[in-house]
Amino acid sequence: MTVTDPIADALTRIRNANTVHHSNVEMPASNLKVELMKLLKEEGFIANYEVKENDNFKVIDVELKYNGTKPVITGLKRVSTPGLRTYSKAKNLPRVFDGLGIAVVSTSKGLLTDKAARKENIGGEILCYVW
Repeated sequence: MTVTDPIADALTRIRNANTVHHSNVEMPASNLKVELMKLLKEEGFIANYEVKENDNFKVIDVELKYNGTKPVITGLKRVSTPGLRTYSKAKNLPRVFDGLGIAVVSTSKGLLTDKAARKENIGGEILCYVW
């Protein structure tokens, strides 16, 4: 089965696993998704991730993070979609929940948070919001 928006699929898998309090979730791997998981781990939204080989194709096993029984990720929103790309200059990058969340931005230097992109004065495509 082909997926037209792999980032939205990954975010939906994480959202659904958080809703039913699963400890792990698996998704097909891609370089962009691995970078996204790396960014989420650095920002403290997930506990860990691991790229595994499963029947000749790679999957990402994401270990979700909880505060007691409440998930750390309370919201995920896909911003730029294949049908409607959303770009922003560095000075116009959005602040998610006054800095409590992050906006993931695809820049010429790879995936960055809105704060890091503002610091380096680089704009790009706003992929998603995480809070």
